[in-house]
Amino acid sequence: MKLYQVDAFTDQIFKGNPAGVCILSIEKMKDDELLQNIAAEMNLSETAFLCKVDGEYQLRWFTPTMEVQFCGHATLASAHILWEKEIELTQDTIQFNTLTGKLYARFKLGKVELDFPTFDTEKVTVQKNINKALGIEPAFTGVTRKSYLLEVSNPEILKSIQPDFTKLKALGRGFIVTCKSNDKEYDFYSRFFAPAVGINEDPVAGSAHSSLAPYWSKKLGKTILKAYQASKRGGVLECELAPRGRVLIRGEARTVFEMEMREK
Repeated sequence: MKLYQVDAFTDQIFKGNPAGVCILSIEKMKDDELLQNIAAEMNLSETAFLCKVDGEYQLRWFTPTMEVQFCGHATLASAHILWEKEIELTQDTIQFNTLTGKLYARFKLGKVELDFPTFDTEKVTVQKNINKALGIEPAFTGVTRKSYLLEVSNPEILKSIQPDFTKLKALGRGFIVTCKSNDKEYDFYSRFFAPAVGINEDPVAGSAHSSLAPYWSKKLGKTILKAYQASKRGGVLECELAPRGRVLIRGEARTVFEMEMREK
């Protein structure tokens, strides 16, 4: 089996979010223990496993500790490998069948364009336990899909957050922290923490932008936005609100290495 490591949402290696990509047979795709062991061995925030069935790709994502229902950067990494290795043609749309439904990838002007669903954010009351764990006093607290979304007032506060991961893990959700940009290069910034699924901080969370894009689109009155995830590695995403509750998320990727796994 071939394994690849790809840095997603970046144009240079050692930046963005590293993902594993593994193309499997349909028999091995059903072996949950094998997939979890490979993901634990890779020890990345997510490893993507895919196999082609009737012209479409079955796609699953695993953290080092569990399977997850939705992952953006590993989907981008998967599409990147399929095109880079000429398994698929760049003029063709790739369809992925996942636990989150049908996802699509297209090659646009040197970037991978992901076609994802959007998720609304519902305002909730102040969550003092979350604020204490993150060390912030957010201007807005909401719930979106399986995460909390919290808005802070500026990038300096966002970048300075040093969470108590033990407390966050006990709350059992993901935590998206975001703010409006104070520069002309980006529209908004974010960070994403998910210790409950084995990821203290996800360097660049593409899936979080299925919530962030509609949130900031409403606030800023724009349908095309440029975002920066302000983790230590950092990553750049272009988001475009599309009809029928979809968002297009564009980013670059670079293959760091490929390897062959021995089965015994």
